[in-house]
Amino acid sequence: MPMNVVTSLNDVDPAWIVGGVALLVLLAGLIRAWLRRNRSLEQRLGQVSADTLSGILIPDGDDGEIHIEHALLTHRGVLVIDIKRVEGNVFGSDSMHDWTVISDTHRFTFSNPQPALYDRMAAIRRLMPNVPVTGYIAFTNRAEFSKGQPSNVVMLDELLDALRAEQKTAQVKSVDAFYPHWSKLRDEAVTAQVGQLLKRQL
Repeated sequence: MPMNVVTSLNDVDPAWIVGGVALLVLLAGLIRAWLRRNRSLEQRLGQVSADTLSGILIPDGDDGEIHIEHALLTHRGVLVIDIKRVEGNVFGSDSMHDWTVISDTHRFTFSNPQPALYDRMAAIRRLMPNVPVTGYIAFTNRAEFSKGQPSNVVMLDELLDALRAEQKTAQVKSVDAFYPHWSKLRDEAVTAQVGQLLKRQL
């Protein structure tokens, strides 16, 4: 190594070296956290349930089909989850027809998502009358509810944490008892999907 390079290295303040190492460690931690947050949603849902169905169609009980964003088989029974990705402060209530999102850069409204969730839950209950069915509208962590959260509204990360904690203490046999009913839901979803494909080809 040339003498001038060695001299330059010896002249480096140790505090700079320590600071550089600390910065690298911090960056590595931030990258790991970013990767964890950005894992596919389906993978995260799969880790807190015995099985999942996503993006399916099932009969709505009125000669039509209804879209189910996510259905999870858990020790509770079936959990229906609608994901909402909005950024800002969300203002809504059970009685409001429209909910409003306000942030520093934008403001918009969207229809109260509760009725659609209840319709999805009802459709699953028709197919699985002996299995408990619950549902949530899960907002990602960019949303805030400064005035309180309406019924069946949760933060996605908090819901996943709760399911993960419950999974550790849940009894396997309680999930096994639901599998025959879950298989019926899966079969109905496949039948509805095939029916839609056939309609498009006609």
